[in-house]
Amino acid sequence: MANSDIAAAWEYHDSTKHSPESVRSSTHTLDWDNQPRPYKLYANPGERVALPEPLASGKAAMDTIASLGAASDRERVPDLATLSSILHYSAGITKHLRYPGGLMPFRAAACTGALYHIELYAACGALPGLEAGVYHFDVHENALTRLRPGDFRGALVEATAREPSVAEAPVVIICTSTFWRNSWKYETRAYRHSFWDNGTILANMLAMADAHGLPTRVVLGFADDDVNRLIEVDGEHEAAISLVTLGYGPSMRAAPASPVERLNLETLPLSGHEVDYPGIRLMHAASSLATADEVAAWREGVLPTSPTPPTPPIPVPPVQQPPSVAAGAPAIEEVIRRRRSSRRFDRAAISLEALSTLLRTATRGIPTDFVPPLNDIYLIVNGVEGLSSGTYVYHREAEREAGREAEREAGREAEREAGQEAGREVGDEAGREAEALEQLRAGEFRREAGYLDLGQRLGADAAVNIYVMANLEAALARYGNRGYRVAQLEASITAGKIYLAAYALGLGATGLTFFDDEVTRFFSPHARGKSVMFLIALGTRARRG
Repeated sequence: MANSDIAAAWEYHDSTKHSPESVRSSTHTLDWDNQPRPYKLYANPGERVALPEPLASGKAAMDTIASLGAASDRERVPDLATLSSILHYSAGITKHLRYPGGLMPFRAAACTGALYHIELYAACGALPGLEAGVYHFDVHENALTRLRPGDFRGALVEATAREPSVAEAPVVIICTSTFWRNSWKYETRAYRHSFWDNGTILANMLAMADAHGLPTRVVLGFADDDVNRLIEVDGEHEAAISLVTLGYGPSMRAAPASPVERLNLETLPLSGHEVDYPGIRLMHAASSLATADEVAAWREGVLPTSPTPPTPPIPVPPVQQPPSVAAGAPAIEEVIRRRRSSRRFDRAAISLEALSTLLRTATRGIPTDFVPPLNDIYLIVNGVEGLSSGTYVYHREAEREAGREAEREAGREAEREAGQEAGREVGDEAGREAEALEQLRAGEFRREAGYLDLGQRLGADAAVNIYVMANLEAALARYGNRGYRVAQLEASITAGKIYLAAYALGLGATGLTFFDDEVTRFFSPHARGKSVMFLIALGTRARRG
């Protein structure tokens, strides 16, 4: 099936929606004796490179979370210690949590069901402390297992239709999803989670790369089979879902691609037997790109823009002293170590300044090869000091460009009539009001918030519930079936940034699932035609009793 046949995306999306009826009628139970192992293990692993202890960057968390990426103004090549730090704080084991059965390894980024189905690989040229090769990040051993010796970045350059950031990157991280690890619990809906859980990892990775001064770019345009072949995965049970470039090395540009021979690597079974969910395989195949020419064509075009909101928004107040520059602001590594999904909120209100800072930080943008943003931010506010309870939509700077242009023209007119200073004041005011909240409905909606997240208390107790919602019709029209991957991943990276920003501010956060169509109806008519991609709840963490 071709990527342009978007019926496949609609079929998958509609068939995996949660509704009160689907939840009540589900007969799925968890076979604990068949639970998949959360690590990929090779039967005969090749050469292993032990990773050194992670470096401490000392960079303030809020600065790195908000960053659009380090500048590519000079050569920036990571060494092994820097690569180790980025891998560790993206997907490594940061702590062990005690539970009745013993100790559970806890990873750096949030993951649905703590099933950890995302694997990381690295293709690199010769780095300080690491030979050129293709490596698998062995989380369990905190090591790199070398799959292929030599520089194979040229294969990724070809697979991405000569994407410039790939051609000039000393390291390219390849992220895969091992579908069965997550579908064991979540069945066919697990394909959504491939991008949810990859996105939270990428939020960490982008922040860590910025902390070490490395330019980055998230790349979703690639020929799937070519990338899968490089890391020796079959594309059905485990498949590449995103690439991330790390660093800038014009003096060590990738050489022309070498032949990629089959390695016949044997891996240990994940569990006693695997249950097949054909809908995952069908959706992934339908959203795959076959050739570099198809990738190049995929990147062209313009995404339709959303209309200007019809009602006047409420300006988000400026933060006079952002936490990122305040004395004692936590470093990004500390925030990642401290992060964990909250299990209870105490209904205490959070400050409007905190919400404002969090929204601005998390929505500054993502360095990618697609056109963001595809998603809008909707909120249920039940506990924010200085902001009345109700439902809201958040307007980023780019969404008010037309309004800002009108204000700039007013500034130019004022400059002509009253002098340059008056014009500058109007223009500055336009910039300060670029981000805003528009209230859709007033009132307390705790009961509704709890209902929308499948009746969980967390949604009802949270100070704010944030819904990241996409216009899927526009995304699929622009990107074909692969637009579904794009919309899901962009939403989850944004949510991952919200996770980190919340913990940097001393708040709690947790990702939740939801009744799909009920969320759209709740925020309509404004959200009519949009689909919720991610739900994250924020609040003050309740102390354990």
